[in-house]
This record gives sequence, C-alpha cells and structure tokens, in this order.
Amino acid sequence: MSRPVLLGLSGSVRRPSRTTALVGALLDALATATGGEADRIELVDAAPVLFRALHRAQLDDAGREVIARVEEADLLVVGTPVHRASVTGALKHLFDLVHHQALRGRPVILAATGGTPLHGLMIEHQMRPLFGFFGALTLPTAVYALETDVEAGRIVNPAIHERIARAAAEAARFLPTSHDDARAGERAGTALEIAP
Repeated sequence: MSRPVLLGLSGSVRRPSRTTALVGALLDALATATGGEADRIELVDAAPVLFRALHRAQLDDAGREVIARVEEADLLVVGTPVHRASVTGALKHLFDLVHHQALRGRPVILAATGGTPLHGLMIEHQMRPLFGFFGALTLPTAVYALETDVEAGRIVNPAIHERIARAAAEAARFLPTSHDDARAGERAGTALEIAP
C-alpha cells in the first residue's frame, strides 16, 4: 500500500508566516503519526498562478497542477490567517476552483492564526461550513494559534502542541478509510462477486 499523501495548505500571502509555521507543525505530527508523505502548498507562491483563472476552465497547466494536488491528496491540513472575520481571499479562490465533488469524504484538519482568542470562532463559523459544502470530513480538533504562540517560525505554546498531537491522532484513525483505500476495497469486492 502506498503512503498516504498529506497536503498542507497555507492561506497566508506573506512570508515569513505564522500560519505556514502552524501548518508545517501539523504536517510533521501527521507524518510521524501516520507514516504519510507530507506535501505543502503556500498561497504566497500559488495565488499568482491561480488568480490568472476566474473559473476552473481558465486554469493553465500550472494552475491545474495545483488544483490536482488538492483534489488527489488523502488528507488536507488547511490553515489561514483570520482576515476580515474569514479565510483569506486567496484561499477562498483556490477552493472556488476545486471540483465540488472532489473532496467528498476527505479528512480535513482546520487551522488558523489570529490576533485575539475571539478570532478562533472563525474556524467554526466560516471554515467548517465551507468544507461541509464539499462533503469533506472536518476532524473534531481544530488548531488556533495566536501571534504569541509562534516565535521564529516555531510553535512555542505547549497547549498548541497538545492540540496538534490530538488532531494528528484523530487523523491517523481516519486515513485507513481514505478515498484511495475505499476505491481499492470496492474494486476487490466487485472482483469477488464476479469470480467463478
């Protein structure tokens, strides 16, 4: 069985970025917990490519490659700075280009960074409904970090590390039922039914 692909998406359009550091910490914990292969898309790099397309049919080769990585990953870690009480426009545009059925049943870990504890509610009011539209499976533990939780690109708050570990443990339970394994099981079941 191939290693699951764990894709981190940082919706930040700045570098350095606390959000990118948080997504990276989640990917590291997930790779350790699952043995998966970590990949990352940073919108600071990908957004200029994606903004050349106003809708999916206008994507060029580079844009299609970005969207394919999102649609084919076994698990997504989606992080964003809280921007005007929502996700960044760059991250929303990326998901405007993803096929509406491509993420059905896909495990997703939600993460965000912001300036005050109150901004953390954005995960529940904006991010979960977005992935609910796609039929994705948002895992129970989301991770929200303040500016003071990240220093020099590293998570320094032990409470954030605990939430990261909890999210990784939840993800490890869901990965065996990822879309590729489910399809393999369906093919095996079909083969058994038609065997003489």
